[in-house]
Parts: sequence; structure tokens; C-alpha cells
Amino acid sequence: MSFDVYLNVAVAGVLTGLVYGLMALGLSVVFGVVRVVNFAHGEMMTIAMYLAVVLFAQFHLDPLLMLVPIAGVLFVAGYALQTGLINPFITRPEHSQFLLLVAIGLIIVNVLLILFGPDARSVQTSYAYDSFEIGPLIVDASKLYAGAAAIVLTAVLFGFFRFTRTGTAIRACADNLAGAAVVGLNVKRLYALTFGLGLACVGAAGALMVTIADAAPSLAPAYTLLAFTIVIVGGLGSMAGALIGGVLIGVSEALAGFLAAPSMKSMFSFALLIVVLVFRPQGLIGRRA
Repeated sequence: MSFDVYLNVAVAGVLTGLVYGLMALGLSVVFGVVRVVNFAHGEMMTIAMYLAVVLFAQFHLDPLLMLVPIAGVLFVAGYALQTGLINPFITRPEHSQFLLLVAIGLIIVNVLLILFGPDARSVQTSYAYDSFEIGPLIVDASKLYAGAAAIVLTAVLFGFFRFTRTGTAIRACADNLAGAAVVGLNVKRLYALTFGLGLACVGAAGALMVTIADAAPSLAPAYTLLAFTIVIVGGLGSMAGALIGGVLIGVSEALAGFLAAPSMKSMFSFALLIVVLVFRPQGLIGRRA
């Protein structure tokens, strides 16, 4: 089999991995600042996927065009959730936070099952079967658009944290919570903004993911597990690590599905996770505690 075939599979994995990275970026941002692990992360992404499905089915609105509105809806939901429900649990033991977010995840999955049933839903865009020929590469149009959008959104998020006053204040909370409070920063508001931004990443990733994969309530826990795998590989709390981890997991899944069987994709991802945990427990870009 020619090298071009493997190259095409790897490129497809990179493009999917960029969307994975955007999804995991939300989890990493929330943990890096709020120090709360969102165990309902995949469930919230599934909400975004179903929002895209409904908007396409009812109004024929392309998920790529609805990416920003869906991210905005998830931002508002995240802000409200952090303000009204999660903030009181910030100082409680970690197992209390775990139970709260797992309960939220279970509620989301069961509500989606009631509303949409267990069957997978898909979006058939006008470019669903299009592709681009670039030298030896044949690139799927949906994956190319999704990967490009993920890069742009990640760059915008990096720029927000790097160059804006609010982003700098959020990073100050992450680096020194007591110092941020002493200088007068509204920590609870910044926590709510951070959680909202984390869910906005999830919303954008969900709108992109539905163009390359079906939406189903049963996939929500798998997305949560996938996000955890990515951030652990890249380094929990590292934004760059989340993106790199997503690309690595995307490539490993694509090659595993091609060389072995699609059902073995997760096995290769977890093998990569084990290797990282053995040789670099803090992740590829994470800092050692």
C-alpha cells in the first residue's frame, strides 16, 4: 500500500483532532482557572450537536454558520450554571463537585433521550460529499472546514487570554487566587466568565463535530472520556497541550481505524494515554506539580 494512503488517513486524523482539541480546550480552561473538573463536558457538547441538528432540520441553517450563535448559547448556559450552582461547590470537597457534575451529565443525557430518542441524528450539508485534491491528498471538505474553524477559534481564545484585560485578570486568578482577590478582582464573576468560555468552546466544537459525525445521547459519556484523555495527554490546564493532545488522539484514532478496525480506535487512544502517564505523568506540555 502506497505512502499516499497513509498520508491521507493521517491528514484526516489531524483535521478531526483539531476539533477534538477545541472540545478539550474548554475542559482545560475551566480546570486551569476554576480548578473544577467538568464531568459533564461531553454531555454539554452533545447539547450543542443537537442544537445544530435542530437548526439545520427546521431552518436549513448550516452548522458552520450557526457556530457562533451556538457557542453564545452555551456561554450563557455556562455562566448561569457557574453562578447559580457550581460556585457554592468551589470550596467543598472534590467528591462533592464530582457528584454534582456527574448528576448534571446524567440529567442531560436522559433529557436528550426523552426529546430525541436513542437513534443517531446527522446533518447533510451541501458539501457533505465534497473533497479537495491537493497534490497526493484528497481532503474531505467537511473536515477541512471544521479543522480550519477550530484553528481560528483557538487562535481567538489564545488572543483573548493574552491581549485583553479580562483575559489577563482570568490568568491572574489562575496563577494566584489570593493575590487576585486582594487587588480587588471579582473572582466569582471571573470564574463564571471562565466557565462560560469553556462551554463556548464546547458549543463551537459540537457545531463543528456534527458536520463530521452523528449526534446521539449515548455518545455523550464517550466525549467526556475523550476530552479527559486529550487533556491528560497534553497536560491538564495547558491550552496548547489540549490542542496538541487532540491532534495526537485524532491521528491515532484515524490510523487505528485504518490499520486495525474502527472499533479499536479507543484502544489506541488509551494506549497513548498509558505511555504518556508512564513516561511523562504531567502531560506533554503540563507542568510538574
